[in-house]
Amino acid sequence: MNELESLFDQGSELMPWLADSVINLVIGLVVFFVGKFIASKVARWCEKRLLKGSVDQAVAGFASSILYALMFTGVALMALGQIGVETTSFIAILGAAGLAVGLALQGSLSNFASGVLIIILRPFRSGDFIDAGGQMGTVNRIELFHTHLKTPDNRVIIVPNSSVMNGSIVNFSRESTRRLDLVIGISYDADIRLAKQIMEEIVNADERILKDPACLIAVSELADSSVNFFLRPWVASGDYWTVRADLLEKIKYTFDERGVGIPYPQMDVHVHKQES
Repeated sequence: MNELESLFDQGSELMPWLADSVINLVIGLVVFFVGKFIASKVARWCEKRLLKGSVDQAVAGFASSILYALMFTGVALMALGQIGVETTSFIAILGAAGLAVGLALQGSLSNFASGVLIIILRPFRSGDFIDAGGQMGTVNRIELFHTHLKTPDNRVIIVPNSSVMNGSIVNFSRESTRRLDLVIGISYDADIRLAKQIMEEIVNADERILKDPACLIAVSELADSSVNFFLRPWVASGDYWTVRADLLEKIKYTFDERGVGIPYPQMDVHVHKQES
């Protein structure tokens, strides 16, 4: 009987502790999920405010990512404290394990440092078309560890920031003008003066081609089966691809109409018959 009373007394003492633990656990989970939701909303709100303030989208996205990470860390510590975990000792444990984690996550830390350098040095902005990290596309967003590129065929490529900063970056959108570098070949039987005149007429008739700097049209090479011309007009960066396609099409049609031949690779084979 005494043993039953002892067990009952222990159970009576355990029940309040268990009830408090469950309540604290529930409150901790509520704090975590509600805090995470609020952190996400605040980060998005800050990003929108920065964009309204004419801040570059890449910078706004990077800043909102940092803000969310800081708020999420604070929420996680609050939730752990509510559950009963000693956050002071927990932070000390995290600090002690920081070196090991840092060594294990060298790539991630390198990506973060590279992201900071991208924001500081600004080799490109949101909306620029770049070639970086072995990928080409329009910069859509810069985050803590990755840069998001959107390709012309609407694919999204996520490139690690370290890959972007450790290689060459080609920014096709930084300058307002670009030069077209075309090579136009004509047959050896064609009139060089006439071919040059036709190309000059086509270039002068296209209003999208800039007058300054002047377009260069000159013989560049006497190749195996063609006489090659350099055709190098300057255009606005946004007109680059459309002008390129239009020029090639107009040159082909006009050459055909005015009898200027465009050669294709060919080989003459001579067969010698030897009498027996």
